[in-house]
Amino acid sequence: MSDERIHNFQRDVSDIDLPSRFTYPFHYVPHELCKIAAGEIMDFALAQPEWHNTLNAGKMLGVLVVKDHDGIPGYLAAYSGNLEHSGNNNYFVPHVYNLLEPNGLFRKGETQISEINHRIEALEQSLELENLKSQYSDKQQFFAFEEQQLRAGMTEAKTQRHQLRASGTLTDEQEREITRQSQFQKAELKRMRRRHAQELENLEKHISVFTTDIDRLKHQRKVMSEALQQQLFELFVLHNARGENETVANIFYKNLHRMPPGGTGDCCAPKLLNYAFIHKLQPVCMAEFWVGKSPHGEVRHHGHFYPACRSKCLPLLQFMLQGLDVESNSLEEPHSNTTLPIVYDDEWITIIDKPAGMLTVPGKSSETTSVLDIVKKMFPQATGPMVVHRLDQATSGLVMIAKTKQVHKSLQSQFADRRISKVYLAMLNGIPSNKEGVIDLPLCPNPLDRPRQMVDHTHGKRASTEYRVLEIINGQALVEFHPLTGRTHQLRVHASHHQGLNCPIVGDMLYGIAANRLYLHAQSLVFSHPITSQTITVESRQSFP
Repeated sequence: MSDERIHNFQRDVSDIDLPSRFTYPFHYVPHELCKIAAGEIMDFALAQPEWHNTLNAGKMLGVLVVKDHDGIPGYLAAYSGNLEHSGNNNYFVPHVYNLLEPNGLFRKGETQISEINHRIEALEQSLELENLKSQYSDKQQFFAFEEQQLRAGMTEAKTQRHQLRASGTLTDEQEREITRQSQFQKAELKRMRRRHAQELENLEKHISVFTTDIDRLKHQRKVMSEALQQQLFELFVLHNARGENETVANIFYKNLHRMPPGGTGDCCAPKLLNYAFIHKLQPVCMAEFWVGKSPHGEVRHHGHFYPACRSKCLPLLQFMLQGLDVESNSLEEPHSNTTLPIVYDDEWITIIDKPAGMLTVPGKSSETTSVLDIVKKMFPQATGPMVVHRLDQATSGLVMIAKTKQVHKSLQSQFADRRISKVYLAMLNGIPSNKEGVIDLPLCPNPLDRPRQMVDHTHGKRASTEYRVLEIINGQALVEFHPLTGRTHQLRVHASHHQGLNCPIVGDMLYGIAANRLYLHAQSLVFSHPITSQTITVESRQSFP
């Protein structure tokens, strides 16, 4: 191939059928050609000693299988963000816009902002400002002590006045004298407070000379930074399969009416597709994969494939993929189910066995069938919200349905108070080091990549899971999970995170390796019946795994 950035497969791939449609980048199983190319890219990248530090620290790489002008398949490679010493290396496709160009807009703007940072730092670390703040703190402490001493004397004098008045021996002149004493002490306290306030105000004026300058410079920095970002995103020009082009800034403003987040346009997928469209290459399939250590808090495993991020890439790829025949989003495909298997039923409650891939409640797509849609038709006389709790779309198993508002409220209260016992079965990609235990890892949403969750020991909400290994099958562990809290993706993150079991659930496309399904199943529920008060135990009838 004439273009040195299009790489030939190192092995014969003529026996592998090309996909009929291009990859849906936010939910996919990587095509065999992508797996082969990813392995070759990883081998090449890890063989470059100058990239060791960056790759070992963790980096997302990407592959785009393409057909060249002669219809011959090859592949393009990309990295997300920057890669040290890679500027002159033609193995990877170039940046959409190179922020690190020595004389470019970013470098010039960065220099100006750095100058402001140095001025802010000089002011904040000024010896004069430090002395003024020290004086202010010392005076505050001394004034508080001085006032405390005066108030203590006033309290003692007041006690003495009470005692004298109680004795009944005070003359009128003595009464007037102790009254004058009380008034004098109160006035002295007011004078002292005014003096203290005046001295502190004088110091505050001197300090404000510095803080006003600092605040002004910080505002200037913010304005310059936002203006620079806006200018930069106007330089990120993306192309699509129709031959159209648009700036990253315009794509976000047209669709989301806001500025793109930092780093937008510098992920693997936009780089790969942009290069392909500019050079008239035909995209065949695409995948992104992680190399190196997992970032702090997030779940990334070396060599695993991951969907494109939504916060930065979703608006861009919606534009760039126009003109390509793209796979449908399997998460939005309608189900043919008109009924659901019932494992428990009475006048007030029904418990159904949800299949994997079905939403519990309706999502954004009106074409997607949910559990709620079906049970409304199954029980037309039922009232209230009906669905008591949710399972992830990819998770199968037991879901409780309440047929009255009162029962729904009672069951939800049991869930909130953790009085309902839930047991899940999962098949793990690996074997945990301990056969049983408790995982305590606080969770919160990943703000840059929803719906993914991340471990955050500062801002995360408590999440706790008991687990027990039941069986080892062909190097994979069948595990029983008992969640003690109910956070989003709790079991999936606790299984896959390196501080948890470090063994993703089989088929977990977000935190592990894609398969025919997510091997996570809500197996049993134990609860107190809201009407009869009986303890009810329900087991799923689906076979798992």
